[in-house]
Amino acid sequence: MIQNEVEETVNVLSEEGELCGAYWAREPLFVLDQSRIWTARRYCTFQDVYIIFSNSFLFVFEMCDNGAFSFLHVSAVSLLDRHTLSKTIKFPVFSDGIHFSSKNRPLEFIVMDDETHIIKVDIPQIGNNRRLRGEVVLFNPNNAQSLYMTANWHDEKKSFKLIRSSPWWSVEGVMQFENTDLPFLRNRAWGIYYNVKMARSKNDIHYWAAGCGMQDGRQFAFSIGYGGENSSSCTENAAFVNGILIKLEYVTFQVSPVSMLSVWSFTSNNKQLTMNFYPLQIDKYSIFFLNHSDSAQRVFGFFSGVFILNDGSEFHFNKLCGVVEYRRRT
Repeated sequence: MIQNEVEETVNVLSEEGELCGAYWAREPLFVLDQSRIWTARRYCTFQDVYIIFSNSFLFVFEMCDNGAFSFLHVSAVSLLDRHTLSKTIKFPVFSDGIHFSSKNRPLEFIVMDDETHIIKVDIPQIGNNRRLRGEVVLFNPNNAQSLYMTANWHDEKKSFKLIRSSPWWSVEGVMQFENTDLPFLRNRAWGIYYNVKMARSKNDIHYWAAGCGMQDGRQFAFSIGYGGENSSSCTENAAFVNGILIKLEYVTFQVSPVSMLSVWSFTSNNKQLTMNFYPLQIDKYSIFFLNHSDSAQRVFGFFSGVFILNDGSEFHFNKLCGVVEYRRRT
């Protein structure tokens, strides 16, 4: 399979609103002019997802503008006792992209530059009236590379998908939850960032998995996924070793038809990546507005497997913390 990498700046859409090409890049080389989006606003999605975790706790912070409605979703997951609390808040469409325009923001993402991101949260009630508040800083270790990718849907010329996946952040800060301070220590706590901008099909299903951690003195991370978009020229699959991106082609997701909490298995088409996922807990939500919906199931747990490095040697990883997601939008 040909993986079309670009190394210079390119436009995502033509003046006629069509995708200029299906490509991937290691740097932010794609330019999206939103005035060229011809798809109806209700089928346009702008989404930011941050997942941060330490040895004992994992938090998900998500903001999403789905065109017809917007929402934020926050999850607090204990990796010790397998307990999950979550809260979803629906809003009108955000007036300034995926940032709240009100003064009292319960959740805020601040991008200082591509080396530093900040998350601020203060939600009075998240599951059983428990307050979640805090601030963490995400640092880019080793000038790590990100995966950027463009694609569109079959037979839909005005559709497009632009993703950025950065699953390797080092996290520092404190979350206060249930009257307990939960510290995140730099180079001992990690973060995953996933950003999507798209004019999608009317019915879209997507699978995604990502994980990160230290193994044998090296940071290993990955981000893999697939959906209804055309992946014949480019996929959203990559692994990262000490921040260096290694592109993967296709990855097969295998899950039990009985339960998403059964063991998952993943295999790339060239056997470069083989791993299992051992679930601990699941978080579900569904949001509806008129004839539109956004539903997701996120499973949290640990990955173990083998990755073949470019020199042919085997890199074994065990109990790498991460997430698997199934999402459907209509």
